[in-house]
Amino acid sequence: MNNILNFINLHNGEEKKSKVLENVNANISFRGSNLWILACAIIIASIGLNVNSTAVIIGAMLISPLMGPIVGAGFALGTYNFPLLKKSIKNLLIATGVSLLVSALYFFISPFKDVQSELLSRTSPTIYDVLIAFFGGLVGVIAITRVEKGNPIPGVAIATALMPPLCTAGFGIATSNLSFFLGAFYLYSINCFFICIATFLVVKYLKYPSAILDSNYEKRIRYSISILIIIMIVPSFYLAYNLFNEKKFAKTTDLFLEKEFESKGYTLIYKKVDYNANPKVIDVAFLNKKFAPAEIKTYNKMLAEYGLSHTKLNIRQNNSDLKSEILNEINKKTNNLTEKDIAISNLRAELDSYKISDSTLSKEIQILFPEISKMSYGKILQYPNTDSAKLRFVIIYSGKNIKDAQLQNWLKQRLNENDVEVLQVSEK
Repeated sequence: MNNILNFINLHNGEEKKSKVLENVNANISFRGSNLWILACAIIIASIGLNVNSTAVIIGAMLISPLMGPIVGAGFALGTYNFPLLKKSIKNLLIATGVSLLVSALYFFISPFKDVQSELLSRTSPTIYDVLIAFFGGLVGVIAITRVEKGNPIPGVAIATALMPPLCTAGFGIATSNLSFFLGAFYLYSINCFFICIATFLVVKYLKYPSAILDSNYEKRIRYSISILIIIMIVPSFYLAYNLFNEKKFAKTTDLFLEKEFESKGYTLIYKKVDYNANPKVIDVAFLNKKFAPAEIKTYNKMLAEYGLSHTKLNIRQNNSDLKSEILNEINKKTNNLTEKDIAISNLRAELDSYKISDSTLSKEIQILFPEISKMSYGKILQYPNTDSAKLRFVIIYSGKNIKDAQLQNWLKQRLNENDVEVLQVSEK
């Protein structure tokens, strides 16, 4: 038993407590280079959210120095060091304010204000985010207290994801979207708080020296922390429960449609589910099948048997309205692609105007004009004393003297080009 306890003992490989506290204290301040690094990381994360690039967001999280004051607050609570706690909270507020200001300015200036999936995922925190923040914080503080730091710190920065919710909150400010701001800032607060709590627990377990000796004061602090944990965690439980019910509703809806319609050979061409409506709405349309009002009423009654209570089934049968709606959805998705296709097509056409696609031309020149030892040819822009530029075919060769006019006339006939220039250069 002692061997097992020794095997999992966190005191093994522990750094000197004084040195750990010194390192933690050094990483709290947000001024000078730390502030510039934070601002740059915020802009990178905002761009990543703007263009929906996970890789860019991960890069920003690795750069971010936000963990410093949060871990500092956890150490301060664990050792009841209130000057350190005051310093940590002050610097965390400065970092948060700067981050919100920079991200809000970026999104305000940015012409792209579409709500991407990476933004949406930061607006509805759940109990899973609590667990990620807590266990990520545990890994982070354990790594900080080791002699050999290892490589968990970058992973903790990615897992706890402090930057993206801050940037999303900035997006909410820039677009005057209060629900985005509140949801994202709540997620950021959850991450900060539970990283801090994880740090507090590890500090207490490793028995870092306390700055006060009053046991009653310590009890009051523990009670205050417990109350704060409950306040922070209850809303996340509600959001997780709501998310679970939404996923369950979607799964049950798919089962209902599959059993009652698709298994009978009815081809489903349109489906839209509105979970937040009251009552909830399932909008569907089928390729050929038409339903009588009595049939639709029967299917609505069957919803309760599948556990889809307070739900209305709406079967769309007006083909013209349905067609226009489907086409609108398709147009929204293809509009951007069409613009890109036009740009690519224009670039290809421009490149083709410079391109000599005749692969046999060089061989024919070598046969008819063996005096030429080396040559280069292509189309270039010529700018005469006119407003418009035109393309001219130019051939540059080296070798024995030949009649340039003969080669020029032959190229005009061969290429069907009126503007051909022949230049001879000396061999080196």
